[in-house]
Formats: sequence, structure tokens, C-alpha cells
Amino acid sequence: MKIYGLFLISGLAVGSLYALGGIGLVVLRRATGVLNFAYGAIAAAAAMVCWQLAQWDFPGPAAWLSAIVTGTALSLLYGMIVAPGLAWREPAVKAVATLGFALIILGAVSFLWDDAARKLVLPTDKMGVRLLGMKITVTRMIAFFGSLAILLGAMLYLEKTRTGLHMRALADNRDHSALIGIPVFRVETAAWALSGALAGFTGLMFGDLVRLDPTVITFTVIPAIAAAVCGRLQSLPLTFAGGLAIGVCEAMLTLVKPLAPLRSMTPFLIAALVILWMQRKETLTFAREG
Repeated sequence: MKIYGLFLISGLAVGSLYALGGIGLVVLRRATGVLNFAYGAIAAAAAMVCWQLAQWDFPGPAAWLSAIVTGTALSLLYGMIVAPGLAWREPAVKAVATLGFALIILGAVSFLWDDAARKLVLPTDKMGVRLLGMKITVTRMIAFFGSLAILLGAMLYLEKTRTGLHMRALADNRDHSALIGIPVFRVETAAWALSGALAGFTGLMFGDLVRLDPTVITFTVIPAIAAAVCGRLQSLPLTFAGGLAIGVCEAMLTLVKPLAPLRSMTPFLIAALVILWMQRKETLTFAREG
């Protein structure tokens, strides 16, 4: 039973990062209408900058903070320069443009850092508490409770602040929001900055808890999107729950040898099941006509 508990804890920690990615995607999409496929690449670049500064013997807090700063800067770079020119284009065009940005970031990271085994180590890896005979590291606790705190903070931000109100208004109708005087560019810039900061934190934690590999971190956008789909690209609590479910299922499937090679299918399977559940009361158009 102990081994199952360890994998459950690991799954919750990684699932928290998937959920955090989903939250970053949902907040950005609700404000700008953009589904950001570059989220994982931004997280990867942030993790690599943090690792490099640590190698150069920068103080720990400065190196960790650099991940969040790098994520915010890259997101703002796209949000302030490229995104405004695509504001009136179709959602598919906006999404494909972010995919191109992801490839640019991944190419730059591959140019700056060669393909080698690296490890991002945090002091909290050696600290922990024992629960039911299992050691839970502080890093995993930070990943879970930090993501939970960010979820609650994002919900309060969207509901209680003026900028959050403007973001929700933009999600409803961008044209009308501009007509009533909402500063569209400023609100969207805030959304890009927030999403980038979350990407930086995600990259930092993922590089420590799982693997510091730019390609692997880049592809975390897939489970993050699956988590966002679980929340219908709208609900932050459901997105958080979806991310946790994906992380736990991936971890537990590792213990089932026949299914372990299929664990990468978990995000697609859970997203598909959620979509089917959401559409369970819908009637197909041709069925109505028949």
C-alpha cells in the first residue's frame, strides 16, 4: 500500500502543475480569446534560465525568481507585439500563431543549451514531513498547495478586482467592451503577464519534480490543455480538478505494467470522457431532423 501512496502523492504534485498550466491557459483565453500553445515552451525556457543562473552561482532566490521573470517577459513579448495584430482573426489562426512562437522558443533554447542530462534542485527537496510512513517533500507540498492558492487567488482576482471584471467583459464581447471604454490593450497585457508568470512557476517546479528537459516541459502544454478542456475553457475549479485527475491517473498507471506504456494517452482519454459527459444530453442535428 505504501508504494501506491507514494505514487498518489507524486501524481497529485505533477497533476497540480498540469492544473496550474490549465489555469494559465483559461485565464488568458477568457481575456484574449487566445489558446496559447506556447505555454509549455515558455515554461521550458524559464526553467533553463533558472538552471543556468544556478550554475553561475547566483543566489537561490534570484535564480528561482528568474524563472517567473523569464516566463512573464516571453509572454509579454508575444502579447504586446504579435497578439494585437491578430486580435480580430479567427481563434484557429490565433492558436496556430502561438504554436509558431513555441517552435521559435524551443529552437532558441536548443541553440543556447545542448542536449544533456541536467537536474534542477531546490532546497525544499531535502525537507519534508512523514505521513502514514511516507515522506512528503516540501517541494511537492509547494506544488500542490501553491497551485491551490493560485486557483483561489485567480478566482478572487477575476471576481473582485476591476481588471478581473474587465477580463470577464472581454471574454463576453471584445467589441462591446471597447465601446464602453474598457482599456482592451492594457487588460490583455495583464492577462499575458499573469499567464507568463504561471508558466514560469510551472517550468521551475516541473524541472525539479519531473525532468529538466526543454522538449518534455514544452509538451506539458498537452495535459494543460486537456485540463482546460475539463473546465470547458471557462471554469477554473473544474480545470484544477481535471489537472489533478490527469496527474494521478498517469502516476497510478505506471504501477500497472500492461498499461504503463499507454500513460501518455491519459490527457486525451480524460478530456474525451469529459467532453462526452458534457454532451450526454445533447441531440445530434441530423437526429433531430430525422
